[in-house]
Amino acid sequence: METLHIIGGGMAGSEAAWQAAEAGVPVVLHEMRPTVGTFAHKTGDFAEMVCSNSFRSDDDERNAVGLLHWEMRAASGIIMTTADRHQLPAGGALAVDRDGFSQAVTAALRAHPLISFAEGEITELPTDGQWIVATGPLTSGALADSIRSVTGADSLAFFDAIAPIVYADSIDRSIVWAQSRYDKGETEEEQKAYLNCPMTRDDYEAFIDALLAADKAEFHEGETAGYFDGCLPIEVMAERGRETLRHGPMKPVGLTNAHRPEDKPYAVVQLRRDNALGTLFNIVGFQTKMKYGAQTEVLRLIPGLQDARFARLGGIHRNTFLNSPTLLDDRMRLKARPNLRFAGQVTGVEGYVESAAMGLLAGRMAAAEILGRDLPPPGPETAMGSLVNHITGGAEAKTFQPMNVNFGLFPPIEAKGGRRGRKDRYKAYTDRAKESFTLWLDAQG
Repeated sequence: METLHIIGGGMAGSEAAWQAAEAGVPVVLHEMRPTVGTFAHKTGDFAEMVCSNSFRSDDDERNAVGLLHWEMRAASGIIMTTADRHQLPAGGALAVDRDGFSQAVTAALRAHPLISFAEGEITELPTDGQWIVATGPLTSGALADSIRSVTGADSLAFFDAIAPIVYADSIDRSIVWAQSRYDKGETEEEQKAYLNCPMTRDDYEAFIDALLAADKAEFHEGETAGYFDGCLPIEVMAERGRETLRHGPMKPVGLTNAHRPEDKPYAVVQLRRDNALGTLFNIVGFQTKMKYGAQTEVLRLIPGLQDARFARLGGIHRNTFLNSPTLLDDRMRLKARPNLRFAGQVTGVEGYVESAAMGLLAGRMAAAEILGRDLPPPGPETAMGSLVNHITGGAEAKTFQPMNVNFGLFPPIEAKGGRRGRKDRYKAYTDRAKESFTLWLDAQG
């Protein structure tokens, strides 16, 4: 039987390898780490979480990301199965112990009898054999050059910023309090999954002044800052207007200061637990490109973090993605070389879950082809189907940008019996998607 080769052991590559091997196809997983490192990665483990430890909302009835979780669980995806085993309380979101999670994915892949491994960097797109390219947003320069030469089109670039992580014992608990926004979550632990740092108006104005004045990382020659709006650095948001952060990651709504319940904060900075031990917290939505020295000074202006020690400061790196609507077919194959499939963030999806979901589809599609079958994508009314439809033709190629899954990518729902409320409409989307996705799975036997 033909072997499937996969380049990249991130979320997409790990999921693709698992799906293909579970279908009975032998897999070789090629990963350049730790032989060749990247700016953002710290280990050689598979499915390492770089930007955050959150898979976002786990609500599969009224949230498109939660629906994607449901579909991946239904398809026995290794990413979601492992995430569930390493879950941390996060007030309705699915957050994990990032080290335990990636170590468990690595162990499962290495234990699979049909998966073997090859270390080292691949610098050229292969000309024969069945391959999935899942190199992610940090595709190496040599391979990116090879992709450009084969496609005849430049890969597009945007910048993805990493949020800082704080040691829990350096947070002033006399100032911060534990509460999830609007007390979300079914258990008390989930309802108190976040730590909240309150700001007065004077605190906020001083913070914005310092943020705007702080030294920022310089871009390399020839690079342009085309940020993805879902992951904007805080200083870029502040530059768009002094109140922007207060209506974004620093919004004070849905929270009551447990120490001073009569005082309404002007702004709030939230911290989310980053590991199972509860020794690390990341600053939610605080991706930044400030230089390290400036970060320490500015972030310690946040009440409760005046003595903060940082396990990791924020950073910024270049992300590469294809203009997929012009380059890929609906089986995620490169039109110029149909033996090559692409999966993950390099295709222009944004987020851990979306990347893994594209890996899941690519792995199943490649395995089906090797086994002599054709596997169409799930319908566009499903979360996975809406994403693959978007990146392979649903998006406008001239303005193509990375996209998280959202109900705006789904075919509209016909309202019955009058206008639906938003929650009822979202439930109708997810009900329809689950039925369609189940039929897609059942058809595979």
